[in-house]
Amino acid sequence: MWKLKVAEGGDSSAYIYSTNNFVGRQTWEFDPDAGTPEERAEVEEARLHFYNNRYQVKPNGDLLWRMQFLREKKFKQTIPPVKIEDCEVITHEKTTDALRRSVHFFSALQASDGHWPAENAGPLFFLPPLVICMYITGHLNSVFPEEHRKEILRYIYYHQNEDGGWGLHVEGHSTMFSTALSYICMRILGEGPGDGGQDNACPRARKWILDHGGVTHIPSWGKTWLSILGLFDWSGSNPMPPEFWILPSFLPMHPAKMWCYCRMVYMPMSYLYGKRFVGPITPLILQLREELFIQPYNEINWKKVRHLCAKEDIYYPHPWIQDLLWDSLYISTEPILTLWPFNKLIRKKALQVTMKHIHYEDENSRYITIGCVEKVLCMLACWVEDPNGDYFKKHLARVPDYLWVAEDGMKMQSFGSQEWDTGFAIQALLATNLTDEIGPTLARGHDFIKKSQVKDNPSGDFKSMHRHISKGSWTFSDQDHGWQVSDCTAEGLKCCLLLSMMPSEIVGGKMEPERLYDSVNVLLSLQSKNGGLSAWEPAGAAEWLELLNPTEFFADIVIEREYVECTSSAIQALVLFKKLHPGHRKKEIEHFITNAIHYLENLQMPDGSWYGNWGVCFTYGTWFAVGGLAAAGKTFSTCAAMRKAVSFLLTTQRENGGWGESYLSCPQKTYIPLEGNRSHLVHTAWAMMGLIHAGQAERDPTPLHRAAKFIINSQLENGDFPQQEITGVFMKNCMLHYAAYRNIYPLWALAEYRKRVSLPS
Repeated sequence: MWKLKVAEGGDSSAYIYSTNNFVGRQTWEFDPDAGTPEERAEVEEARLHFYNNRYQVKPNGDLLWRMQFLREKKFKQTIPPVKIEDCEVITHEKTTDALRRSVHFFSALQASDGHWPAENAGPLFFLPPLVICMYITGHLNSVFPEEHRKEILRYIYYHQNEDGGWGLHVEGHSTMFSTALSYICMRILGEGPGDGGQDNACPRARKWILDHGGVTHIPSWGKTWLSILGLFDWSGSNPMPPEFWILPSFLPMHPAKMWCYCRMVYMPMSYLYGKRFVGPITPLILQLREELFIQPYNEINWKKVRHLCAKEDIYYPHPWIQDLLWDSLYISTEPILTLWPFNKLIRKKALQVTMKHIHYEDENSRYITIGCVEKVLCMLACWVEDPNGDYFKKHLARVPDYLWVAEDGMKMQSFGSQEWDTGFAIQALLATNLTDEIGPTLARGHDFIKKSQVKDNPSGDFKSMHRHISKGSWTFSDQDHGWQVSDCTAEGLKCCLLLSMMPSEIVGGKMEPERLYDSVNVLLSLQSKNGGLSAWEPAGAAEWLELLNPTEFFADIVIEREYVECTSSAIQALVLFKKLHPGHRKKEIEHFITNAIHYLENLQMPDGSWYGNWGVCFTYGTWFAVGGLAAAGKTFSTCAAMRKAVSFLLTTQRENGGWGESYLSCPQKTYIPLEGNRSHLVHTAWAMMGLIHAGQAERDPTPLHRAAKFIINSQLENGDFPQQEITGVFMKNCMLHYAAYRNIYPLWALAEYRKRVSLPS
């Protein structure tokens, strides 16, 4: 059986190290002798249930580690289920019982180091490049033993669409990018082209690919991976010159002006492109050349396929000026840079500088890197530089940090949401006012948050390496990751401030004021002139640079920008900080809050909502925005933005009392309800809390009673809540599965409802 291991560093290898003794680390291990027959049968039943319902509920329930933790802690739900009948008035007692059931269940899911484990995945293009990388480097069998390969294939089979393809994410329509990568992954793992894979997965996938023009129509990231693998010629890709990394800093397109994720993806890509690296041409590669194209491989005119892209993959069509730029580089610049003496004078230097940046980023993230796409590319670049070098070995040691196993198989995570989920979990539990029942849970969570704060800035002259301050921040995942995120920092700071007001004998000692000040410094450094807060690094690059976005399936990835959620989180944290530490940078903080409020008010949509950048979608963004406005003292009676927000939330409530928004709202940027007017528990919780922040309980609590009834009646026998549609998003077009959300937010909403709404005894 599979087992989740927490805060362990593996063996005593010199190739893995940690800044805080691996607090927050999550890795999976397979033990062939573990588990009773009943426990194994329970796992198989969960797998079968997901498979049979895979077209109805596409995100998994993340059940394997939950079964493990509940079993290890001998959890039993002792509080009877609660049911609110039609026309029944919800009482304080029934709300308390439902809340306690949720709290006790969720507390049992806390890990020993204080965080809540959870899957953070969903995109279907994350895992195949890792398999490709291991195949090229010769480490496939050592990194992915038999049970790993079995679960990887399960994940691919279980998320194949009915038309034979795979989406960009688990709920998406089929795309060439994910379908081609999934097909190649199955073939690498031993499945045959004719009848390979469960439910004829391989022939169905190959048919989809060929029916849509073959892999010459794969988007640019796919062209890069196929070129690396030997299934494409590098001349079929648009240029990614490493000379970009030695451009003068005054140029508007300098790497320092790029959004960090974009920068970190194209850094190793440009190295591999500059090297024109191609992996070993094995018999399998030769077979794939015959299987994936609609014309003979040796007859393809690679120059003519550079701009091809299947219509299913296009979210951001390239403007003509961008194609003109790539054509100019392709025709006039790249041929010169690859000829002597320029390949010695310029290209060689550019490759050295690029690799210097790769090593710097690797070292400062303990070889986790900023995310999974970057991880695989940086790891491969290190292997290309030195197949036997320590850099590559350090990368291998951190591969387990990205792998996650659930009833739908093994996948590659974005990089983990340990700190993000735990910050909200602690706030939800604090809102319950059940401290006497969950003191140890709060203390462990507090300890995790304190230990996860980033203690230092990136090493050396970090500004010359295009990095921002990180001391005092929190990351999305764990301290070793090292990358500051503004809303993660704000939520971490908020938790520490809230817990500082509680008895230390219950929740543990307070965080030192200097460390709180460091967090405030990070937040203040990330506010833009418009009052909004960016996520990772200061915004300010020219908006026209987005015309150079080389991806086809993402929008707005070239430059850093401000976000509603980050701005609201920072407002809430700094308002509380100012209250508890009024003498520290008071005027700066007041100025920050004033400008941030103006940003939120200016960004509101005509219908009263806000676009959510990291969750689905207008419901999520509106909950955040209203929370920020309320924290700053704005009310329904004094603030037009609050009144408009309340109107939006009330008009989108469903007949059953819930709210439900389709993920399609994110790419289409307009509110789209779930099909069939279905309600979603997490969306309901967000909307419910937004209304509570806006004072709905004092005006008319009826919508809140209806929402609470929906949540209470949806609770499962053991205190859990059912998994529904996917709730997270990034870059507008790709969804992310936050498996802990179904517990955190319904619990939190019930806690706020019980605390803020007058209920009969």
